[in-house]
Amino acid sequence: MKINPADAPRPLADEGAIEEAAHILREGGLVAFPTETVYGLGADATSDAAVARIFAAKGRPSFNPLIAHVEGLAAAQELGVFSEEAGRLAEAFWPGPLTLVLPLAPGASVSALARAGLDSVALRAPAHPVARALIAAVGRPLAAPSANRSGRVSPVSAAHVAQDLARRVDFILDGGPSPIGVESTIVSCLDGGPRLLRPGGIATEAIEAALGLSLAEAAPGKIVAPGALASHYAPRAKLRLDAIDLDAYEAGLDFGGRFRIGPMIRDLSPGGDLQEAAANLFAFLRELDALGASRIAVAPIPHHGLGEAINDRLARAAAPRPKQT
Repeated sequence: MKINPADAPRPLADEGAIEEAAHILREGGLVAFPTETVYGLGADATSDAAVARIFAAKGRPSFNPLIAHVEGLAAAQELGVFSEEAGRLAEAFWPGPLTLVLPLAPGASVSALARAGLDSVALRAPAHPVARALIAAVGRPLAAPSANRSGRVSPVSAAHVAQDLARRVDFILDGGPSPIGVESTIVSCLDGGPRLLRPGGIATEAIEAALGLSLAEAAPGKIVAPGALASHYAPRAKLRLDAIDLDAYEAGLDFGGRFRIGPMIRDLSPGGDLQEAAANLFAFLRELDALGASRIAVAPIPHHGLGEAINDRLARAAAPRPKQT
C-alpha cells in the first residue's frame, strides 16, 4: 500500500496498490518495492530520465551500474546474451537472489544510464510475489538498486525506505520484511568465464555446484556491477570487526551469544544460524545506529555459506568512508 513517508507501514500491498505503482513507473516515477533480498528503488529501466531520478534520490555515483529486474529468462534474453553457463545459472536459480552480468543484446532496451555506459547489463528475476506482480504490471524491465541513500545500510522493510528517502520516492509498496536480508549474489558471465562479483543471497558453493566448476575472482578495473564500491552498506557509527568483547562505550552486533546481554547489543542469531543472521543484519545495524553509539563492535561471523555475504557487507560497512564534498 502507498505510504506517507511520515507514517508507519500500512497493510501489505494489494492488487490495487500494485496497479497504482505500475502506473507511476510507466509515467517515469519512482516506486520502492519489496524483493526477497532487500527493498528496491524502482524506475523504468528503458528511460534515461526515469533512471536519472534514481541517481538523484540516492545520491548515487553515476558510474555505478544498476540491476534491471525482469519477469524471467525469456524477458532477460531480450536484454542480455546468455552463454551456456549463464543459461544454466538462470535455470537453476531464477526466480531468486542471483544477478547475472551479461553482454548487452542487440537492440536491448535498458538505458545507457542504467548500464553506466557499459556494453554489459546486470539482470535479475526476483522471486518476491509483489516484485513479480509489479514487473508484470509495468511490462518493462525495472532498474532497482536498494531503496536507501547511497552507501548507507540497505532497507529490509517499508519503514526503512520511508526513513531514508522520505519524499524522494513517489510510492512505497509494503510487502513485509525481506526474508533473505542481504542483496543478490552477482556473477559475471562476460569474457573469461563466470566470475563472482559480489557474494549474496545464494551461497557461492551452490553456484559452483550448479556450474560444475569454481568461480573465478572478480578482475580488478572498472565497476561492472552494483555493490562493488569499497565503502558501502555503512551505518553512521564506525564498525570494529571480529571483536571478542566490548569496550564500555561500544554497541555490540553479536553472533551466537558471545557478548553479554544489554540494551546496546543485538544478536544476529543466538543459535548461530547464518540464514537468520543474514535476515537480521541490516535491520540490526539500523537499530544500533539509532541508539547513537559512535562505534559498533561486531562478533566474528563464519565465512562459509551465507557468512561470506554477511562478512562482505560488514567489511564494506567498516571501510574508510569517502570524504563528503
